[in-house]
Amino acid sequence: MKPIIVAIALFFLPLLSRAVEATAAAPASAEEAGLPAAATQIPHVPLITSSMLVTWIVAAGLIIFARIAGSNMKEIPSGAQNFWEWMVESLYDFLESIVGKDLVRKTFWFFATIFIFIFFTNWFGLIPGVGTVGWGVEGPDGLFHVTHPLLRGGNADLNMTSAMAMIFMVLWLVWALQSNGIWGFFLHIFGPKGEMSGMMKYFMIVVFFAVGFIEVLSIAFRPISLSFRLFGNIFAGENLLEAMQRVITHPAWAKALFSVLLPIPFYFMELLVGLVQALVFMLLTAVFTAVICMHDDDHEKHAHH
Repeated sequence: MKPIIVAIALFFLPLLSRAVEATAAAPASAEEAGLPAAATQIPHVPLITSSMLVTWIVAAGLIIFARIAGSNMKEIPSGAQNFWEWMVESLYDFLESIVGKDLVRKTFWFFATIFIFIFFTNWFGLIPGVGTVGWGVEGPDGLFHVTHPLLRGGNADLNMTSAMAMIFMVLWLVWALQSNGIWGFFLHIFGPKGEMSGMMKYFMIVVFFAVGFIEVLSIAFRPISLSFRLFGNIFAGENLLEAMQRVITHPAWAKALFSVLLPIPFYFMELLVGLVQALVFMLLTAVFTAVICMHDDDHEKHAHH
């Protein structure tokens, strides 16, 4: 049930944000070099962008693969079931080492879903044809320039990364209130830490109360930093691959040869970046959750472990 809630939210949040920006979005020009910052709308399809289509394809593919892997469960797994169980168990053990045994039972469904979704969305964006097949115009050089691609990397769209960051912040608040209560949540941010006495105690109360406001600002900027970090890395990577194809412009034979060869090393680098960025997003969200939900005794036990 919980993964279904995440899937529904991932579907509607980019759609709503796209509806807001649709009136201001300008059509891409054939003269523009590189990937445009805003995802282009699919011609004749209202509100649906190329990046949204990619996220739906990836989500559908993951759901179908999971159903196939779990359709005929065996005691000794093999094939798709073996891969799926290995990935889930590895993620569970890894997250348990970060957030602890109790908290991982409550939050694993989200962290595992977000990692798998981001990872496969990043790699799907590197498939040949994504960003290069679609609608466009013939340029002055006589070549066809795609201005409205059919598919575009899902995480190269700020709407998508912002949607995931906002979903996490809502869940973070829910988990924080469940673990601390309203008064405990307030004390966790504004309350003094450590043992103090005398005048120093009252002085530190004022200090920690002021620090609490800085913490509130830090929390407010988390969805911005999470969304821009993932978007910036994926967006820059796709522009880098396209730029490498345009480095050699003449003669014609060199352009045809090096437009294929030059991007290859960067292509393998982007495969690594796709994995690292999915891991970074999951790690940051897990750490943010552990900091607010794990109490002092939990921290001591976890650090000892």
